[in-house]
Amino acid sequence: MSDPTTIRRLYGRRSGHKLRQGQAALVEELLPAIGVPDEGPLGAAVLFGGDRSLHFEIGFGSGEHLAYRADLLPDHGFIGCEPFLNGVVGALQHVRDQHLTNVRLHMGDALEILERLPDASLRFVYLLHPDPWPKARHAKRRMVNHGPLDLIAAKLQPGGEFRLGTDDPTYCRWSMMIMNQRPDFEWLAEKAEDFLVRPGGWPETRYEAKARRKGHEVWYFRYRRAAMNEEIRVRP
Repeated sequence: MSDPTTIRRLYGRRSGHKLRQGQAALVEELLPAIGVPDEGPLGAAVLFGGDRSLHFEIGFGSGEHLAYRADLLPDHGFIGCEPFLNGVVGALQHVRDQHLTNVRLHMGDALEILERLPDASLRFVYLLHPDPWPKARHAKRRMVNHGPLDLIAAKLQPGGEFRLGTDDPTYCRWSMMIMNQRPDFEWLAEKAEDFLVRPGGWPETRYEAKARRKGHEVWYFRYRRAAMNEEIRVRP
């Protein structure tokens, strides 16, 4: 497995506007109750008290997608990671207002949490509208790189699904190039419109709506984790 630490430094802001009293209370009271433990191995039993299918969202923004999926699949467990404080507050509000009991949150690096999960333990991994880092010298910071993808592949079950969404043309082309180099992921698109139309069960997020208001096209990628005996390693 490639070393995913090449993007371990978290770039960008960690917080935005000052929290209101009610928001601060959510961080102080609800986040510790549903937060991912700081140390130790993780899994369905540790996080949810028993066996269940696990979903993992990297950079959940304000939590709309995470909350929608958790509400849709109440018997599944959802783990969301987001370094931005105001995004975590948004997700906490969804958890509170929708009475979601199947969500666990981590404010910080998603890769650190992924490493602590058992291999082949995840049914879905979501990466929606990641920071595109458009400058060429920043390309190594993109989450769609072989180091992070090696880790995602290890944690996905054979047949599990990796979903990627972006409205950035550079990131779209980059992702297609990188993913096409990976025999451990099978692109589920059968025709062009399959990645131009949002699949069922994939809600529009606030970020996506904003992108569309700006006139941006949005691309939706779905990849199936190949079964272990289907893999043909072609990279060093």
